[in-house]
Amino acid sequence: MRRLLPAFGAAMALAAFVSPAAFAADPVPEIQRSGTVPAQPAGSVHTLRQIPEACARLEGAFTGQAAEPYKFAVVRSSPNCQPRARFVDAAKAQPSEAAGWKFNDLIRVPSAACPQQQAVVRVWRKPAAVAPPQLDAQGRARLYLQDEKARAEAAKLAQVPMFAAAMTVEGKPCGG
Repeated sequence: MRRLLPAFGAAMALAAFVSPAAFAADPVPEIQRSGTVPAQPAGSVHTLRQIPEACARLEGAFTGQAAEPYKFAVVRSSPNCQPRARFVDAAKAQPSEAAGWKFNDLIRVPSAACPQQQAVVRVWRKPAAVAPPQLDAQGRARLYLQDEKARAEAAKLAQVPMFAAAMTVEGKPCGG
């Protein structure tokens, strides 16, 4: 699998072990998917979702192993991308609607080799009030160094939008 974003490698591995009962009553996701995701063969790395704001892509692959049936990773989409949001560890953030998170997406990926088993990825989004720079009298957004230094100090305290993703494997395990 490709190189993980540094802060998310261990976090996503831990998210795979979150109890399915913790997500028993999922709220309705913001993204409504039409149709089903095609069954994926073991060993085939596939993109689950792209999140351009965070310069990230969610990838997964069925392993064919009973101990770890599905590998899940958050991968940087481009080295030149400047993120406007960040990913956080779902196990630490404990995303919930009560904490201001929005249930963004529910992705179910069936296994081609083991039809009764599927990987389930839950994506959460925590919005933040981020405003673009104001336009001047000529209709242009101009940024001046002396002003930006002062804003940079204030921005350290400002929130940025966040995403968190947790993966579980549901269904009966196949022989292995």
